[in-house]
Amino acid sequence: MPAIKVSAEIAEARGIPEKKECLSPPYHTAFDTPIGLLEFLAQLRELSGGKPVGFKLCMGQLHEFFGICKAMMESRLLPDFITVDGAEGGTGAAPIEFSNHVGLPLREGLVIVRNSLVGLGLYDDVKIGAAGKLVSAFDIAVAIALGAHWCNAARGFMLAVGCIQAQTCHTNECPVGVATQNPRLARAVDASDKGERVFNLHRNTVGALAEVTAAAGLDNPWQLHPGLIYERTAQTEIHSYAELYDLFEPGQLLENRATERLQPYWDAARADSFRLGAGCDRL
Repeated sequence: MPAIKVSAEIAEARGIPEKKECLSPPYHTAFDTPIGLLEFLAQLRELSGGKPVGFKLCMGQLHEFFGICKAMMESRLLPDFITVDGAEGGTGAAPIEFSNHVGLPLREGLVIVRNSLVGLGLYDDVKIGAAGKLVSAFDIAVAIALGAHWCNAARGFMLAVGCIQAQTCHTNECPVGVATQNPRLARAVDASDKGERVFNLHRNTVGALAEVTAAAGLDNPWQLHPGLIYERTAQTEIHSYAELYDLFEPGQLLENRATERLQPYWDAARADSFRLGAGCDRL
């Protein structure tokens, strides 16, 4: 966080010096292995009195996530949830290279996490959240159909509050007061007005999801599945998501049967390291 945005209130909440730049390193100091990550989550759960603890990721190197999966099986330490973000997500403060190019899109990342948990028989034990430019009820329906237990949304609510995507979040000069600690600009965020807009967005989006669910002939959104979602893949071709995505069966990874494309990454994954296994340097 730039020094100009570290106000006295933020400094007190974060326990950092006021008006000093707050750097977020690109690595974690609390762990450096998949098993270390799970041990850290277990420590957080214990220190919080048993509150649900999980982690969020935008899918990148597949063997790294598979390493976490193998660590779950070896240690039996499970997160309560995994939140999958997509490369299409991000904020106006993010470096343009990250917001445009880093990570897999949400649907692809979500399917990999869904397949991994189903394939290991852990889908009922570890819940999946989905995030990444989810705005409409249809976006939510697709995420649920592909395996999400719930969806996180930010962009739609930011727009409801007044965000115009000026991409000046990091300057403390957000012209509509949404992403600034400048009192003069922040006055634009009138809770009595903006709160009503946020409430209306949430209510209408949930209502639209109910309508989509009913139109599909279902009783609730959790009955949505990939066979109900279709996409045009060419001028004369339409395929369901059940056809477009390889969906694992329960226990499939326990039998060491990933797809032909994913099996090399599964074989290369290590529970004790985020690095590739021996002989897999070109994956």
